[in-house]
Amino acid sequence: MSDIASYAFACMHCGHGWEQSYAIEHHTNAEGERCVRYVADGRIVPSPLSRPVCQNCDGHVVRIMRAGQVSAVRAAAGGPHHRVPAAGPVEVPRVPGQAKEPHHWHLADLLHPFHRKAG
Repeated sequence: MSDIASYAFACMHCGHGWEQSYAIEHHTNAEGERCVRYVADGRIVPSPLSRPVCQNCDGHVVRIMRAGQVSAVRAAAGGPHHRVPAAGPVEVPRVPGQAKEPHHWHLADLLHPFHRKAG
């Protein structure tokens, strides 16, 4: 038996975001115990929920979200005809008379509206 699951990921270290779909295969081993195998792009991979690793910086502080979150943020940032720059800090132009340093935006900042409030 096989299911399909898709997730969106955002690295809290470098701001890189990506999405991945997995085939989740349910098997019974020789001892009769049930086991699960995750397959992505035709390769067996570890569970994406156990300890995800950033594809950009190999960081381990990765937020897992429902599929579509990363693509939705990218679409909101410029629509389908806008080229999305590589993840990383983006400099905001300095406004005349601005006293403080400009903010460096990361994908994590853009995903802030999707964070759930504890309560």
